[in-house]
Amino acid sequence: MWTNTRQVILKSRPDGPVKRSNFEIRKKKLRELGDGDVLVRTIYMSLDPYMRGRMDSARSYAANFEVGAPMIAGSVGEVLESKNDDYSAGDVVVGMLDWADYSIITDNGGLRVVNPEVAPLPYHLGVLGMPGLTAWIGIKEIGKPKKGETLFVSAASGGVGQIAGQMGRIAGCRVVGCAGSQEKVSYLINKIGFDAAFNHREEIDYRDALERDCPEGIDVNFENIGGAMLEAVLEHANNFARSIQCGAVSQYNIPKDQRYGVRNLEHVHRKRIRMEGFIVTDYWSRLDEFVKEMCRWLSSGAITYRVDIVDGLENAPEAFINMLDGANFGKQVVRVGDE
Repeated sequence: MWTNTRQVILKSRPDGPVKRSNFEIRKKKLRELGDGDVLVRTIYMSLDPYMRGRMDSARSYAANFEVGAPMIAGSVGEVLESKNDDYSAGDVVVGMLDWADYSIITDNGGLRVVNPEVAPLPYHLGVLGMPGLTAWIGIKEIGKPKKGETLFVSAASGGVGQIAGQMGRIAGCRVVGCAGSQEKVSYLINKIGFDAAFNHREEIDYRDALERDCPEGIDVNFENIGGAMLEAVLEHANNFARSIQCGAVSQYNIPKDQRYGVRNLEHVHRKRIRMEGFIVTDYWSRLDEFVKEMCRWLSSGAITYRVDIVDGLENAPEAFINMLDGANFGKQVVRVGDE
């Protein structure tokens, strides 16, 4: 039975916002395993904003998804059968798998065996996975917040933002964020210790909101939204501020010729602002160091984490579309199979 699987394929490349019609679910019979192959049953699958760029034809830092082929995502799964000496049936692994019930991984394929007792399995796709490492590198290596400074985090309740903000709190910063609903704003302030937050869907004058919530300016910016939010941050940033350029989710679904043009980049040199982008995979060699520190914070309660779980592979396309629109609350994952 396991040789038959469902796969979510990229049916067509989106022109503007992603639509359900860009995806198709097909059934496929998998081939027999060859030497070095591993058969993995998907349990949880991660949905992340960067995937939107991979759906386009334009070159990016990650390989484009191919039309007619399965989408690919960071996933947690169980090894069912192995012809690879590094893995045994029953191992719980994390790696890049197809949007599918089952995947065949060839010649290791970057799979990493994890201990399912360390944390809930979805955590390996969030706080102990790529989003957590993204926040950790951005804060530690680029932002380098100091006690008494103000850290602003956009999209602060998301998979990366909630970790970045809590790391700022640990560093002794005043931490301010924005999110897309009052429920998310309440979570930031009342659950994970932000000093202030605002709803960027209701308070559309971002400059006023930042002046109110960051009365002493912004020293470190963890940028996840881009566009008009970044423009407002540059207006309110202090001299020698550091801006961690992690993402620009507000622009991903907009055709390139219609995207928001930030109009005040002169502040970068006027205020001597350091803006630095990064790709988390450049720092993958530090994963073990990161996991060790994050596990310590999780076990002590210094950091907590929220995951938004959608059930069913068939619901992954809709969940992905909703995530790009900010409808998720916490790290978005899809439960494909039983633990």
